[in-house]
Amino acid sequence: MVSSPPVVAGVYLGQSSAVVLEAASLASDLGAELVCAYVNPGRYVVEEKADGAVVSAPIDPDFDDTDDSIFPKKLAEALERQLARFDINWRTLLLAGDVAESLERCAKTMDARFIVVGTHGDARTPVRELFKHSVATRLVRRQHKTTVVVPTHHIDRARALPRPDHL
Repeated sequence: MVSSPPVVAGVYLGQSSAVVLEAASLASDLGAELVCAYVNPGRYVVEEKADGAVVSAPIDPDFDDTDDSIFPKKLAEALERQLARFDINWRTLLLAGDVAESLERCAKTMDARFIVVGTHGDARTPVRELFKHSVATRLVRRQHKTTVVVPTHHIDRARALPRPDHL
C-alpha cells in the first residue's frame, strides 16, 4: 500500500487551534501523516535530515540556550490535547530560520502534499501589513506545494494554543 504524502502544518505558541484542527482533518481525509512544524527564527540550519528534521545552531553564538534546540513543551502538550480526537499519525518537527523558507524547505524535503498555515493578524490589521509580513502570502507566491490558509482573524482567542507569556 502506498501511503499518501504528509501534510505539514506550521504551528506556534498563541496560534488559533483552527489551524491544527483543519490540518488534522485534511490529513485524516487523505490518510496522511500530519507533521506539526515549529520554526525557531533565532536559530539557523546546520544540517537537514531526510525526514525533514534539522540540526541547528543559535544565530547569536553568545546565546547558546539548549532549550531553543527542542520542540516547545507547552506547544507539544497543546497539540497532544487537540489531536487526541483524530485517528491519524502525527509528529512534531523543530525547524530553524526564516519561517516561510523553513516550511517551504521542509515540505520539499518530505515531498508534502500540502502546507497548512493560518492568517496573520486580526480584522483590524491593514491589508498592506498582512501582505508585508504574511508567511502564507510568501509561501503562496514562492513555492510549488499547495498552501492551505486557514482564516483565524475571526476565531475566539480563548481557543488559541498557549501564548509564550502563559508558559
